[in-house]
Amino acid sequence: MKPYYSDVFQFRGSHYDFGYFQGEQLRDSPILPNRERQWRPREKRHFVVNTETSIKFLKEFAPQILDEIRGLADALSLDIKEALKKFGGYYLELTRSGCSIFAGNDFFVRNYDSHPRGYEGRYIFYQPTDRGYAFMGPTMQITGRIDGMNEKGLVIGYNFTHTKKSGDGFMCSMIARLILETCADTSEAAALLKEIPHRHSFSYVVQDKRNIPYVIEASPRNVAVRQSNVCTNHFHMLHEENRYRQEESLQRERNIIDKQEKTNSAYEAFKIMNSFNEGIASTKYDASAGTIHTSVYLPKELKALFVIGLDRKPVIFDFKQWLRGKDINITKIKGELDFGKPFVNME
Repeated sequence: MKPYYSDVFQFRGSHYDFGYFQGEQLRDSPILPNRERQWRPREKRHFVVNTETSIKFLKEFAPQILDEIRGLADALSLDIKEALKKFGGYYLELTRSGCSIFAGNDFFVRNYDSHPRGYEGRYIFYQPTDRGYAFMGPTMQITGRIDGMNEKGLVIGYNFTHTKKSGDGFMCSMIARLILETCADTSEAAALLKEIPHRHSFSYVVQDKRNIPYVIEASPRNVAVRQSNVCTNHFHMLHEENRYRQEESLQRERNIIDKQEKTNSAYEAFKIMNSFNEGIASTKYDASAGTIHTSVYLPKELKALFVIGLDRKPVIFDFKQWLRGKDINITKIKGELDFGKPFVNME
């Protein structure tokens, strides 16, 4: 087992200032150099950005995020085209991943399963003063979110289905960010997911204070909405979009249903999802399917639990108190993984 950590950042202010603040943090961080080395072999083929199109869609759905990207660009001395390629979340290629979500009465539990080499190790609290809802959650590609909860109690997580037949559109983490910033409930989230262009095929699971979770199956060609509290890595409605092999995803879904059948508390659900012996969490990191973190969100209480690695006790965040101005005292979330290479935020 090797030690890993996520840095915790918190910011209240305009989007431009938030972007500049993050750019200052990134200047001395290994994140961007490490990510550049990972991207370089695929850059010409997969990292194609149409600047005008990116700006057009961001202006349409969340123009404030453009201000954040401009702040990042200024802090890092980048032109806007390069900044959009790095932080815009449009036309970006992803590695395969496997994730699991279970939503119960008053809680939402999510395992993020992927390869550690692409994990940024950043957990952000942000309260904008210009436009958009405040939100919390772990980041992807700096501006995107892996999962999260906003001030209205809307929670989102997403699960990979496939990258075949990809289209022009936003990647999953930027879509999650757009939903957290602009949607107050699951109805608004589903409407946005039907409108926004999708780069790849993912299931987006949303839940709000009404405690009715929805799975929105989205591909570049179609979007379908169903009510369900369990989601892994295959579609139930858009069957034509599924991968050829679904056995592992189907088995993990059955395990969650069987294990969580009589679960009534968030902590019990968390332990089932985070324990290796329960058959849901995984250590298959080399296959981009190892459990890196487990998140728990409590929409009514506006609290969150978070842990890096398996079979560990989580840290607890009181988002409601943070929204009232009380800063989080934690600066690092420490954990362990059965893997040998660091996150991109680690030397």
